[in-house]
Amino acid sequence: MITIRDVARHAGVSITTASLVLNGKGNISEATRQRVLAAAEELNYHPNAHARHLKKRRTRTIGVFISSLGGLFYEEILEGIHNVILQTDYELIVCPETRAPSRILSNRQVDAAIVFNIHIPNELLVSLAWRRFPIVVMDRSLHSDYVYPLLVDNPGGTSAVFYHLYEQGFRRMAFVAGSPDAFDNAERQTTFLEIARQHGLEVLFAQGHFTEESGYHAARQLLSLSDLPEAVFCANDQMAIGFLKAMQEKGLKAPQDIAIVGFDDIPVARYLQPPLSTVHVSRTDWGARAAHGLINFLEQDSPFPIERIPTTFLPRQSSQPHLVSSPMP
Repeated sequence: MITIRDVARHAGVSITTASLVLNGKGNISEATRQRVLAAAEELNYHPNAHARHLKKRRTRTIGVFISSLGGLFYEEILEGIHNVILQTDYELIVCPETRAPSRILSNRQVDAAIVFNIHIPNELLVSLAWRRFPIVVMDRSLHSDYVYPLLVDNPGGTSAVFYHLYEQGFRRMAFVAGSPDAFDNAERQTTFLEIARQHGLEVLFAQGHFTEESGYHAARQLLSLSDLPEAVFCANDQMAIGFLKAMQEKGLKAPQDIAIVGFDDIPVARYLQPPLSTVHVSRTDWGARAAHGLINFLEQDSPFPIERIPTTFLPRQSSQPHLVSSPMP
């Protein structure tokens, strides 16, 4: 997206000068004015009316940009955001992945943005963020002026999973990865493989995509090996559910044959048979912290807290063979 910064750079003037020319203000020489206008035309830059007057009016609206409206994962994050918004006089706009998000962001039709859509480019977010338009990102580690990452403690949660398995004596482990372009997956994968390497272990690997179906297909791949893994860490619970389904079809049981652990602690995890060991993340708290931080920044100029959303490992039966009752003689 072409910004006024690009126009200024192309014309060889300051951003202030370019802004004055494009808004018809200031005592600017005719030669400079023509140079700026020519640059704007060459770059096909069209200043937005709302953006031009942003300093004079506010929308009192927070925009949330997510990949999908479906699924409990996003629903809980949105619930946390919504609960905070209800306590203020702000409104909320939720934009799933369409062509609209980039337009709404580019035109600054909201006062601030919460972004959980990896397909919105970093460059766009960096170019738009400023003191009057802060942006929280929940799906990437992006550090720039007025761009604030609010991320899950993936390293802490993943480390707890590894040591839970390792201390029970499991050495032949496997990792089922989520979507390759997902930040959370990258951190979980890197952390698990690195800790395993430090302990002299090689981890089996299967690629998934954070869906139950992909976990099922990853399981089919790993279960076809002559030497099965003793324990499997799936990068989210949905893939772990798919993995358990494939095990059942093969006549295998968790944890007797293979210990299984997921990540996210979705509600169904505790009701599975066996109940799924997982890493708990409060997604409502995650959303609430994002909304609180933005509103406090907008209303009180309070610094946005740079923190990780805490995780808690929940050991359940799927990864603890000693909890399985021995058969009656």
